[in-house]
Amino acid sequence: MAKQTRDAEFTEYVSSRAGWLRKVAYLLCADWHRADDLVQESITKLYVNWPRAGRVENVDGYARKVLVNTFLAEQRSPWWRWAGRGRGGEDATLDVASLSVDLDASLDLRQALGTLPPRQRATVVLRYYCDLTVDQTAEAMGCSPGNVKSQTSRGLDALRQTLVVRPIVAERTP
Repeated sequence: MAKQTRDAEFTEYVSSRAGWLRKVAYLLCADWHRADDLVQESITKLYVNWPRAGRVENVDGYARKVLVNTFLAEQRSPWWRWAGRGRGGEDATLDVASLSVDLDASLDLRQALGTLPPRQRATVVLRYYCDLTVDQTAEAMGCSPGNVKSQTSRGLDALRQTLVVRPIVAERTP
């Protein structure tokens, strides 16, 4: 494949899928700035391996796997443990810019997702946002289906404990 053709195909793919990748990244890390960094790093890795990505049946799945692996690798790095706390770490709050456009329930869920450990968060996002099967999630994360099931179960249990159902209060009319 000629470099010019390869670059054009890559640019077209990234242009069409960047928004989706950014949203998945945000759901993983709960910080729009960090999501942008994750997407940029993932796109760079994808570009380097674009000839390989072009040979796979599902390019979106390949790109998603690169994104998830980039996120999980970052979580394991000593630098992230030190620097990440002040900028989107486990104890971070939501990005203020996103508050004005989201519903309260969506914000509650995103905040609760941010409290999950990285692998639990990744399995919940892949299973329920990306709508992947257990086997597809296991392939994307490079682990066993049993691990996906247990991580998902623990993640959902933690979300249930974090999210409190608020009763609907009917307004009384005089």
